[in-house]
Amino acid sequence: MSPLARRPRISVALEFARALGALLLLPARAFEYVVEREALQDELRAALDDAPRFDRAAPAGEWPTRPLVVFVSCAEASGEHHAEALVRAIRDRARAAGAPAPRFVGLGGDRLAAAGVERLGDPVSRAAMGFQGVLGALPFYLRLLTTTARAFRDLSPDVFVPVDSPALHVPMAHLARRARVPVAHYITPQYWGWAPWRVRGYRRAVDLALTILPFEPAWFARRGVDVRHVGHPIQDHLEGVPTGGATADGPLALLPGSRAGVVKRNLPWMLDVVARATDASREVVVLQGDDEHRAWIEDRVREAGLSDRCRVRVGDLHGELARARAAFSVSGTVLLDLLHHRLPTVVVYRLESRRVAWMGRHFLTAPWFSSINLLAGRELVPEFSFHGDGPRAEVEAALARCVDDDRWRARTRVGLESAARRLGPAGAARRGAAACLALALGRLRAATPAANPAVEAAR
Repeated sequence: MSPLARRPRISVALEFARALGALLLLPARAFEYVVEREALQDELRAALDDAPRFDRAAPAGEWPTRPLVVFVSCAEASGEHHAEALVRAIRDRARAAGAPAPRFVGLGGDRLAAAGVERLGDPVSRAAMGFQGVLGALPFYLRLLTTTARAFRDLSPDVFVPVDSPALHVPMAHLARRARVPVAHYITPQYWGWAPWRVRGYRRAVDLALTILPFEPAWFARRGVDVRHVGHPIQDHLEGVPTGGATADGPLALLPGSRAGVVKRNLPWMLDVVARATDASREVVVLQGDDEHRAWIEDRVREAGLSDRCRVRVGDLHGELARARAAFSVSGTVLLDLLHHRLPTVVVYRLESRRVAWMGRHFLTAPWFSSINLLAGRELVPEFSFHGDGPRAEVEAALARCVDDDRWRARTRVGLESAARRLGPAGAARRGAAACLALALGRLRAATPAANPAVEAAR
């Protein structure tokens, strides 16, 4: 353990200084990126054709007679869902090996606590509340980093497993490495999509990166990151969910997102497009995971003049998708749920400002932003990202074709079948657990309990 790791506040201050330094270097990094952008785009386009390959984790090694200590962290609800599955998979592997049940400590919400993780903080609830700007959130996250640095010092976990959320977890990973705690990051950052220079700091922060998309392993490996491909965790959740038939008389599924800002920015515009592009006899169902925005959505449906054929459905996402004709969706993880049903889709994403739109045009490395098209390696489903009113006529035409053009729909469904296969089989949590344990057991020090009585007492 480095001397800095023994002083958590100073260690966190160093990470804060690192972040400020990265901001100062941003103009130089951006200029470097502009010079290299075309080559980076060509590299990524070629990588999109890579076949999925699931690496076998190294042999786990001999289990200790004491419980392993696993520090797991998630910062958002989606990451917590995956973290919970990973915790259960690690516990299952320990049980199968006849080893003591691991002790889980970390950061997360109620779901992670219910899975048996001793919580030291809850960034998930904080994320759900929203923020009053970066400066307003800064004290909370500095305290969280300090708490985590103390845990690394006092508990000396056998492995730190952050899940997704690189903005929080890369600084935490630096803290872990300084405390000689090995780091296995589950769900690698999408640095291949934009600002790829960040991979330099990432390489120094993690011992092992667990990738979920088929083109990611080669991209990270070329940049010196040790990777294992575990597959997409959504496949674990979709295992056993029957696919739909995209029936002729099924409704149009409209998915405007789940976060308040995204829903409010996209839904009124999407409803107007639906009213113009689809036949008055076509049923429309707006899908939501909970009731949070229901009243607001129903008001917008009335304003759009669609009350007679549009309903809001909360829950039962896959039941509704199984009977849908097509989908009109914002970009996000939900696109993989649509892909599971091989559902012809039009993807839109209205951006919050002209500045964000400008950055997308000049700093995006990926040729497409929707996961379906990245998996397909081509623009299989129409996608539109814009600020303001956007290419309304083009979107209306694409949506009409998506619903009514049987020939286009048939070709698209063939492509969707191929794209879905590239995600690979279920088992991401199981493979991720094996990789995390191989790292932990492979890096266990040979020190006896007597060599560090404070740590053993804390365990």
